Amino acid sequence: MLDYTNCTINKVSVHHVGNKTNGEDLVLSKSTLDISDTDVKELLLRFFLFPMTSNELFTFTFTNGDFNMNPLYNFASQIFDSPKAFHRQSVDISKHLYEVSNHAQIKSGDLFVAHLQNVSVDGETVDAIGLFKSENRQTFLQLNADGDEFSLNSDDGINIEKLDKGCLIFNSGRENGYKVCIVDKSNRSSEAQFWKDTFLMLRPCVNEYHYTKQFLDITKNYVTKQLTEEFEVTKTDQIDILNRSMEYFKTHDSFDKNEFEKEVLQDTGIIKSFRKYDETFREENDIELEDSFEISTPAVKKQARVFKSVLKLDKNFHIYIHGDKDLIEHGVEKDGRKYYKIYYKEES
Repeated sequence: MLDYTNCTINKVSVHHVGNKTNGEDLVLSKSTLDISDTDVKELLLRFFLFPMTSNELFTFTFTNGDFNMNPLYNFASQIFDSPKAFHRQSVDISKHLYEVSNHAQIKSGDLFVAHLQNVSVDGETVDAIGLFKSENRQTFLQLNADGDEFSLNSDDGINIEKLDKGCLIFNSGRENGYKVCIVDKSNRSSEAQFWKDTFLMLRPCVNEYHYTKQFLDITKNYVTKQLTEEFEVTKTDQIDILNRSMEYFKTHDSFDKNEFEKEVLQDTGIIKSFRKYDETFREENDIELEDSFEISTPAVKKQARVFKSVLKLDKNFHIYIHGDKDLIEHGVEKDGRKYYKIYYKEES
């Protein structure tokens, strides 16, 4: 869990990082920003931390799996060990980002590097290094008053409600590659994965959040993609299994795979099929996952958003199924038209 209640900003440096492939420049500042103004500090805290709400944590890795070789791990370590080296390391971080921004679709932007104090992660209060990239400047109007005379002018600036990319490196778990949380809202295309995979080079932390998220992902993929390949099941049957899966995770404090299979999948043939799919999925995606673990409530809440319990019928109707699937029947008229019959007691 993350808590920024007592967080303060110690230092901030900002540099402009262009796209090297597109011939854009890297512009490095000579010193840290003046953040002595209390209002500016509060605005910066909101800009930096408001989007950083995910409880999913990552840790540094490298192409060979050795996090000690990761440039960001080493830049962060030098700042934590010697805060006086903060600005120099912020320059090195910006140079590294410039070097890896080698895809034509990667946007240029202003990179804020911040040294934060009194951040709480998993109940531990630590300092942190923040990397925040603003890629989209917005035009705003400024109204000026001089007595009873008004004037209007426009300018470009940063919308503090719309951080494009962010990263917090917590001074915790150094021996395992630090704890890191990220956000990337600017682009969902594969090219944008450079922030996490190429620039930062991260892998998920192996914890309850990771276990819960990964197993729910595997279950969803199996039910929506593999189940219909092997068994004659209706869309309502699929939704029923997804609903039971989510209900299991919402009503249990700990997960046991055998128990889950009996309560949720129920059918022996489906259980056997799921086990084979689960094993293959873990191997192909290099997933570390235990067969029993404590369930993470934040992970369940996040995954509940993608567990769809809706039947989409042409462009006319959406039927949401939250309970007993036996109260909905599927049929076909003599003329070939398909229909659903729904039973209920009360209307609201």
